[in-house]
Amino acid sequence: MKYIETSPKRLKTTFDSLILLIALIVFSQQKDAMRQGAPFEEFLINIFAPIQSGITSAHTKALGFFNEYLANINASKKNKELLKKVLVLKEKIFAFEELAKENRRLKELLQFEEGLSIKGVLAQVVGWDTSSDFKSLRINRGAKDGLRLQSTVVTAEGVVGYVYRMTDHFSDVLTILNPKNRIDGIVERTRSHGIVEGFSSQKCIMKYVNQSDPLTLNDVVLTSGLGNIYPKGLQIGVVTKIKRESYETMQYVEIDPAVNFSRLEEVIVLVSEKKVMKKKEWNVLDRIKGNN
Repeated sequence: MKYIETSPKRLKTTFDSLILLIALIVFSQQKDAMRQGAPFEEFLINIFAPIQSGITSAHTKALGFFNEYLANINASKKNKELLKKVLVLKEKIFAFEELAKENRRLKELLQFEEGLSIKGVLAQVVGWDTSSDFKSLRINRGAKDGLRLQSTVVTAEGVVGYVYRMTDHFSDVLTILNPKNRIDGIVERTRSHGIVEGFSSQKCIMKYVNQSDPLTLNDVVLTSGLGNIYPKGLQIGVVTKIKRESYETMQYVEIDPAVNFSRLEEVIVLVSEKKVMKKKEWNVLDRIKGNN
């Protein structure tokens, strides 16, 4: 009875041991298969493995280069777009700054005009006579705007000149830098009189000033009101050079204009209440000026 009871257990144990042994053998063979290959397989592996490695490396590098190239292209496009936007913004900022500067200049001119007893017409400089070094200029106002020949042209700083030729919508101005433009001037401090006329692109001279008049540098020269063109009291400039010779009865005086003609953009034309001249009178006055 005891034999019958224990025999199945031994049989089961033996069977389990056999299965375990087979499994170990199979596993051992598989492990060896993973470690070793046939000589032909090793030959193929040794030949193709470096090629595969090279291809894989080249593919990886090419893919990386292509991705980097695309990234650079996209970055370049974005940079160009940003550059365009920056340029547009810079242009807008420049335009706003120029507008702000113009508004400040116009505000100064309007404030100056309010202090005048004569009506003023605001005008913009639209052209210069390139052969005359600021000796004449053109403005965008004419007879239709109430201007007339010999109307005084000024800025808040001082005298520019007078209108010597015009059409319905434009006028040409003879500046104080032109030798043909003669102004009766007076030195503010000493009340000395003289004739101011253009001398160069940056200077005027004051003639016929008595040798005994005690002028000094930086004396202010104003319009005297004589001559029927310029109202009294407008600033012409300041004295920058005085030359006295013992044998001369008059002294030589140079003046820096109060107006900076190289930066002149807007002006005020002073218009009196006199009758406006007709076109047929313009040419007559032009011929008179030409003869002078």
